[in-house]
Amino acid sequence: MAQINCTQVTEFILVGLTDHQELKMPLFMVFLSIYLFTVVGNLGLILVIRADARLNTPMYFFLSHLAFVDFCYSSVITPKMLANFLYQQNVISFNACAAQLGCFLTLMVSECLLLASMAYDRYVAICNPLLYMITMSPGTCLQLVAVPYSYSFLLALCHTILTFRLSYCHSNIINHFYCDDMPLLRLTCSDTHTKQLWILVCAGITLIFSVLIICVSYMFIISAILKMHSAEGRHKAFSTCSSHMLAVTIFYGTLIFMYLQPSSKHSLDTDKMASVFYTVIIPMLNPLIYSLRNKGVKDALKNVIINRNQALVFTRLRK
Repeated sequence: MAQINCTQVTEFILVGLTDHQELKMPLFMVFLSIYLFTVVGNLGLILVIRADARLNTPMYFFLSHLAFVDFCYSSVITPKMLANFLYQQNVISFNACAAQLGCFLTLMVSECLLLASMAYDRYVAICNPLLYMITMSPGTCLQLVAVPYSYSFLLALCHTILTFRLSYCHSNIINHFYCDDMPLLRLTCSDTHTKQLWILVCAGITLIFSVLIICVSYMFIISAILKMHSAEGRHKAFSTCSSHMLAVTIFYGTLIFMYLQPSSKHSLDTDKMASVFYTVIIPMLNPLIYSLRNKGVKDALKNVIINRNQALVFTRLRK
């Protein structure tokens, strides 16, 4: 990536969240705890889904991929942010900055589109339950995961190349805790009009497309639920969708606030706070949302713990 950029800058310095020394160690402990919880929560969710044959359904297939994306998403950003609390200057090389931006964009767009795939899955499950296993065949589920990953990678690659083809000939200090488009564009001495337009168009198309799928799916879902005669059936249908609706509201609300506003309205300090929410907090919240509000996951987790304890007791008795 560095070869295509005619620039004197070979590395960047990440400012981080704060320059107050007295806050750095408490913030380090807070975000380290959040990151560890995120890793354990998401990887644990994947293992629980894989370990229980009853969770071998399309809904949990998508949920395991969402947990995988959240784990990677947080791991791309948080370790470098934690380093910022420990070092006087948190330096990142030009190529590493490009790689971080590319991975971050790939995972962010993947999460957007995976949430849309999950909405379609819920639509089929509630509106066409008799055809659910036929419609959501393994091949279809694979396509609904592969397409978001492929599209996200290509989109992120284009964005990253455009960003790092710009000339960075003045300051190399990024007023952020990771390499993101907006703070990088503040440093370039090139014309950024085309790049900013490209960001707005791509973010708009991706968000509108995915939100449209989610909204249309839930319009049909709500209509089908209201037509149910059984109160128990309505409650069960709503409970299977509530976790997804909550995750969608939190994630998309933050992204819309972050990316679909004019560049003149952007405050980097405000953007940093919003970025903390969707790069660090949301990946931690998703395992909680889906495990605490999902009976299947809770039952599977109990079984894993019980089986683990029984295996330990049996091993001790044999000794």
